[in-house]
Amino acid sequence: MEPRPEIPDQSHLPPEQRTDLAVRVNDLYVNYRTSFEKKPTLRQALMRFGRGQRAVREVEALKGISFEVRTGTSMGIIGANGAGKSTLMRTMSGILSPTKGSVEVWGQASTLLALGVGFNNNLSGRENIILGGLAAGLSREEVEERANEIAEWTELGDFIDMPMRSYSSGMFSRVSFSVAVHMEPDILMIDEALSTGDAHFREKASAKMAELRSKARAMFLVSHGLGSIKELCDEAIWIDKGHLKKAGKPDEVVEAYLDFMQAKRSATTLEDI
Repeated sequence: MEPRPEIPDQSHLPPEQRTDLAVRVNDLYVNYRTSFEKKPTLRQALMRFGRGQRAVREVEALKGISFEVRTGTSMGIIGANGAGKSTLMRTMSGILSPTKGSVEVWGQASTLLALGVGFNNNLSGRENIILGGLAAGLSREEVEERANEIAEWTELGDFIDMPMRSYSSGMFSRVSFSVAVHMEPDILMIDEALSTGDAHFREKASAKMAELRSKARAMFLVSHGLGSIKELCDEAIWIDKGHLKKAGKPDEVVEAYLDFMQAKRSATTLEDI
């Protein structure tokens, strides 16, 4: 495999003249509305025969985030639960629309955001591999050419031809991950995928990620596994409550994040965070 040619830094050029970018996020805000069951008071419960009441809340998930990702970059995204990491990934992939600001993406993105979304549990793993390839924009011929390779890569044996409703969560995730990483994407976005499977499969998944990093225009990895961020990424951002707290080299960003978390919780581990 030939190394990727070095792309000159074009940060001094006006945005419209740059050709080195894979993704640009500019002053991004994302708000969404969600509903939840509001517990009634005793009086309300008696009047409404105990029925709950639906309340609507507006969530400000991202607040003025800006950053650029150059071609060839592997970007890690870290932060506590609810920080806005997955919302950012969904917005970059086009699943969510910005409330304010803009997201520009050059190339086709292959997303592994919610494992198995779009799969049919009544179909076999092999049949869902074909569906996943078609959803990624491949032709039927291209998908059929890759289906056997992807099926073997999952290491599920005869289970690959059984209905996915019979799969464990780990088996389900293996199929999802395998489909995503074999679609040869321009930009790969992966949210918490490296925890899939046993130690052998995690090592295999990490090797595949490293291979994709050398081929894809850019890669984004959301993970609570800070070791994976430091090992697989060459840039990182830390998001906290919708704000971009820090961007830079993974070691520096992880260190700042750990210092912040340890200031809030005196005893913790990387796995707990």
